[in-house]
Amino acid sequence: MMNLSYHLAMIVVDTNVFVGACMGTGASAQVVELCLHGQLQPAMGSALLAEYEDVMARESLFQACRLHREQREELLDIFLSSCRWVKTYFSWRPNLRDEGDNHVVELAVAAAASHIVTWNTRDFASMELRFPLLRYNTPPEFLKELSS
Repeated sequence: MMNLSYHLAMIVVDTNVFVGACMGTGASAQVVELCLHGQLQPAMGSALLAEYEDVMARESLFQACRLHREQREELLDIFLSSCRWVKTYFSWRPNLRDEGDNHVVELAVAAAASHIVTWNTRDFASMELRFPLLRYNTPPEFLKELSS
């Protein structure tokens, strides 16, 4: 476990990172583990939860998964219990290439999150509306930043 000497960081864990944790991807699993141990505070909102539930229901996505369905559901329940529920009252519409990712930025802004942790940084880089205090990193980049 990392020895992290920072205040509890509010982050948004993109769906692809949680899926990576289920699949056993090292950096994704580490980010989720830090959340479960209370070393990071993940934000959750209704749109992101709907996306998590939709993706987690896709059995074909998890054919090579190290966890069976019940274990994935249990991990999701435990992860959700570590999340802070955040209501998004304003739609910023940062105009990402993938319209389906706009809600992630909106959640991060509403939660005053420092980071969006995602494997999809390319889409976030094309954001038209910028939030100078919000960063987006892949799990390995984020973990490296935390340890420095």
